[in-house]
Amino acid sequence: MAEMTESGLPRAVAIGWGMLADPQNGPRRGLSHEVIVAKAIEIADEHGIAALTMGRLAKELGFTTMSLYRYVANKDELLLLMIGSESVLPQKWPKISSDWRESLRDWAHVMRDVCRAHPWWLDVPRGPTSVLMPASARIADHGLQVLESLGADDSDKISLILVLSSYVTAFVELERDLAGQEDLSFGPEAMAELAEVVTVKKYPALAPLLLAGGYVGGPETSDVGAGVDAEFEHGLDILIAGLAAKYDA
Repeated sequence: MAEMTESGLPRAVAIGWGMLADPQNGPRRGLSHEVIVAKAIEIADEHGIAALTMGRLAKELGFTTMSLYRYVANKDELLLLMIGSESVLPQKWPKISSDWRESLRDWAHVMRDVCRAHPWWLDVPRGPTSVLMPASARIADHGLQVLESLGADDSDKISLILVLSSYVTAFVELERDLAGQEDLSFGPEAMAELAEVVTVKKYPALAPLLLAGGYVGGPETSDVGAGVDAEFEHGLDILIAGLAAKYDA
C-alpha cells in the first residue's frame, strides 16, 4: 500500500509535485529527491529495472541505503517517482496543429519515443497514483488539448487517451520482445507441413492468410523492425480514421 501524507495524498504524489520537502535530518548535502530520482533513472536506462536496487542506488550516490529511506519510503515509491518525473518527457512538445489528426499522430510518436528511450517505463505498474504524477499529467494534458476540436465529451476523451497510450505501449513492448530475434522464412515444404494442421476447415479465416505468407514466416518476410514500424503506422491510421468517422471530424 502506498505511503500517505497527513492530508491523505500518496507520498509519491506530494514528492513529485514538490509539496513534500526534503527531510531536514540526516545527510542533506548532495542528496535530494531530485538527485535520487535522476540517478535511479540513469541506472534503469543503462542496466534495466531489475538492476535497480536501493543498495546499488545508495552506493552510486555515495550514501548509505538507510540514508535513502529518509527520502524515499521504498522501491515502489521510487518507481512511481521515476515514471512521474517530467525529466523523461521531451522538453519541447510538438506544436498542436489545427488538424487534430496530425497532432494526435505527433502525440503518439512522442509517447513511443519516451517508451523507447526508457524501456523500464513499461515495467512499472500503472494505477490511480501514477496518473496523478507530473509526467502523467503532462501527457494527458497534451493529449486532451489535441482532442479539443474532436467534439467528444470529457469521458470519451479520457478513454481515448487511455486507449491510444495502451496502443503505443503495446507496440513498444512488441518491438522490445522482437529485438534480436531472427526473421522467420519458411520454404514450400515447411508451409505444406503447416497446411496439414492449420486447415481451412479448422481456421477458415486464418489459414488462407497464413499459407499465403501474410501472417508469419512467409518466403518474403521483411525486416522485423521495419515490419513493426509499418504495422504501428497502419494501426494508427485505422484508429484515427475510426475517430474521424465516429465524431464526423
